[in-house]
Amino acid sequence: MSTSAGGPPYGRRRRRLSGLWLGLALVTAAYLALVLGMLAATATHSPPGRLFEALASREIRHAIQLTLITSTLSALLSLGFAVPIGYLLARGEFRGKPILDAALDIPIVLPPMVVGLCLLILFQTPLGQLIERAVPFTYTVYGIVLAQFIIAAAFAIRTMRATFDHLSPRPEDVALTLGASRARAIWSVTLPAAYRGMLAAAGVAWARSFGEFGPILVFAGATRMRTEVLPTSVWLELSVGNLEAAVAVSLVMVTAAMLVLTTIRAAGERA
Repeated sequence: MSTSAGGPPYGRRRRRLSGLWLGLALVTAAYLALVLGMLAATATHSPPGRLFEALASREIRHAIQLTLITSTLSALLSLGFAVPIGYLLARGEFRGKPILDAALDIPIVLPPMVVGLCLLILFQTPLGQLIERAVPFTYTVYGIVLAQFIIAAAFAIRTMRATFDHLSPRPEDVALTLGASRARAIWSVTLPAAYRGMLAAAGVAWARSFGEFGPILVFAGATRMRTEVLPTSVWLELSVGNLEAAVAVSLVMVTAAMLVLTTIRAAGERA
């Protein structure tokens, strides 16, 4: 009798499940409260007039424009590398694949400042100096894009590999049996199916580029009206005690990142 659908064991199981979901909800609410509280405190720290006054600064407006341009270029460049590398990791079978997989994660696990230092040292070598003669990277806008790309591409590659791992290879194999080449099958069958993953990879790469600080500071510097992007603007304003301007730039970064990521995710859901 006690094992019937409405008996005590079923009731106890329901209570345990209810307790589990309640615990999960409390953990989620605690983390969300921390994030929202942090953003709310920042947003209400200074009067709106002070914030708009800071944003009217020529230097900060230049930093906003440069950040949007370099982040977009870095995201597109990251996607261009992430798609073929992600496909290779997901579908390719070859010796040394685990080593390659681990090596591609190096920019993720290295401290950002170390990434910038490694780039700086690379361009002091004979090969780096030869490249610099053709395209100057050190302490230039090109250096900003490269510093952003190094880290953003690693995250985009992870995203694209996961995308291809979850796609069935069967449609591509069918295209091959119908006479399509491998390249044509990938272009006509696999890439359209991976469209949402590509949007997600681009969004992750853009967000990483938009908020990157350490590699840019070390490799490209933070020169006003030249290599200053929004993350380095926050650092520069704090270093001179201009808290209102630092808060204003931080709010711009939060708003822009939320708008872009929401747009990309909405586009991915409609795809």
